[in-house]
Amino acid sequence: MTDHKTIEGTATEVPSPAPGGAKRIPARTWVIGALALPLAFGAVGMSLARNGTVTTTPLAPVAIQALAPSGATAIKGEVAEIFGNKFVVQDPTGRALVETGREGEGGRLVAKGEAVTVQGRFENGFLHARVLTHGDGRSQTLGPAGGPPFGSLDWAKDRIGLAPTPDVPALTAAVKAAGYDDVRVTGRGPRHLEVAARDKDGTDHTLHVGFDGQVRERPRP
Repeated sequence: MTDHKTIEGTATEVPSPAPGGAKRIPARTWVIGALALPLAFGAVGMSLARNGTVTTTPLAPVAIQALAPSGATAIKGEVAEIFGNKFVVQDPTGRALVETGREGEGGRLVAKGEAVTVQGRFENGFLHARVLTHGDGRSQTLGPAGGPPFGSLDWAKDRIGLAPTPDVPALTAAVKAAGYDDVRVTGRGPRHLEVAARDKDGTDHTLHVGFDGQVRERPRP
């Protein structure tokens, strides 16, 4: 008696793998890839200019004395003091403390005595700057650029022009249809607009408006 088993069948030759275990990539493939790469980067560049961030609604400045909690308001005056990423704006009616986030770290964003217009969200005694306009007319947006998170699938679609483009007039109409007025676009999220608007009682609200037209209250920080 033996433990050996006989396996019947037809033997076939197994081809030996290529040296190094890797399949050789034809030279033509490398050439096509080299030509396509610059085109891909070109498409990204064009899409950045095309998609970018949504333009915020420009606002007329109010007197600092009249500042009230709001998702979008603006003031105009002179820089009186600078404290790191914060500075004080003064107009004939009073003073307001402006917070600028990471862009203002080091205190070099504005100069003392400079005339500025600041647009942003006012709450808890701070004006959280979103748009800063210098005395010479230069304007810069502060804070995150908005849009899908960097590196996500939505981000990739956005950069090559495949993501949906928000229809701002239609979304503004959706906010009004929900019972709000004085609609001000303050930014863009991955799939929504950030909007400030007032209800029928005149109370200011900060809203998320989905690209599908769904309106909801933005959670307060």
